[in-house]
Amino acid sequence: MSTTPRAPAPTTSAGGVTTGPAVSGSGPASALGDLRILDVATLFAGPSAATVLADFGADVIKIEHPRKPDPARTHGQSKNGVGLWWKILGRNKRAITLDLSNEEGQEIFLDLVRTADVVIENFRPGTLERWNLGYDRLREVNPRLILTRVTGFGQTGPRRNEPAFGTIAEAMSGFAHSTGQPDGPPTLPPLALADNISGLAAAIATLTALHRRERTGEGQVIDLAIIEPILAMLGSQVTVYDQLGIVAQRRGNRSENNAPRNTYRTGDGDWVAISTSAHSIAERVMTLVGRPELVQEEWFHDGFQRAQHADELDEAVGSWIAERPTSEVVEEFSKAQAALAVVYDVAGVVADPQYAAIGAIATVEDADLGPVRMPNVLFRMSESPGAIRHTGRSHGADTERVLTELGIDPDRQARLRAGGVI
Repeated sequence: MSTTPRAPAPTTSAGGVTTGPAVSGSGPASALGDLRILDVATLFAGPSAATVLADFGADVIKIEHPRKPDPARTHGQSKNGVGLWWKILGRNKRAITLDLSNEEGQEIFLDLVRTADVVIENFRPGTLERWNLGYDRLREVNPRLILTRVTGFGQTGPRRNEPAFGTIAEAMSGFAHSTGQPDGPPTLPPLALADNISGLAAAIATLTALHRRERTGEGQVIDLAIIEPILAMLGSQVTVYDQLGIVAQRRGNRSENNAPRNTYRTGDGDWVAISTSAHSIAERVMTLVGRPELVQEEWFHDGFQRAQHADELDEAVGSWIAERPTSEVVEEFSKAQAALAVVYDVAGVVADPQYAAIGAIATVEDADLGPVRMPNVLFRMSESPGAIRHTGRSHGADTERVLTELGIDPDRQARLRAGGVI
């Protein structure tokens, strides 16, 4: 098992993958090493929040049904029957099995709650209550407990009991309506965007609640609906509609806030993206591509007005880029201190020297697959860096150890296993 911390001074391994200096990434010295999280959520939003906390040292215990593992284990590509996404989503978590609908399973869960700081769940509203595991009962055994509830529509409202996934949030939030070409259909992302945004929001909410607990000594309930965080990502759309009655429309790769902003094809056939959010960069771009006279236009000094002239600006930039190889385009934009990036596929990401320099891709030893590369923890901390201590564990791999820590002897564990409780 290799450790891949996000410390400030990365080094290069023999395989050419950049990692940081070796630290444990767990325990009291880590940022969250004094916390225990019970992750009873499934799929992506709730579990991804738990992964963020685990990456910075929290002891996360992933609790799954004995006969119905988290479906995330089989999502996406696999190798030799081993789910690859799970290796990331389940990393740094101890995996146990426990049937929460079973009375004895509930008793064991409450024993775990006594030792925990946070429970993260995403059952349909009312499910924990039906199992007599609602917050009132959890608080009886642990008044300091934070219960983070991540559901599609939240705990209240007319759709609270309906099933929902990230796709529903991407459609319902206005994201899909805003994404795609002007003459094309609404476009959904090919990845779990709303889920992962919600996971980050849930991690922030959990840490916020924990900070308050330090002052008050009291736990609380967090109610997060997946339809909310992605709505917040849409910027000013709601306010613009409220104040001006304007409904945002699809603009492809263009922005209504500035121009030129698009993807352009180079003479080599690569795609590059540029942004001119800052007026000074817009000036430098147009000077670079041989159209300095446009900088003198009255409309050029306002980003919103520049966006109204996107056809003219795109033609100037696009024709200049199309006449040159990618290497020259990148070099000239760099000299001009103008923002540009080659549009990478994942192979480009893995090979990029900037990602390597900051240690964004980690190599972790996995029991099933050997060395595995994956995105590293999200950010670098100088004094308490996070780390990938291990990849996602097999279903129930840590059940015996965790139950032993609770004082449950082997004979009782055998009875629990025979009865389907674990």
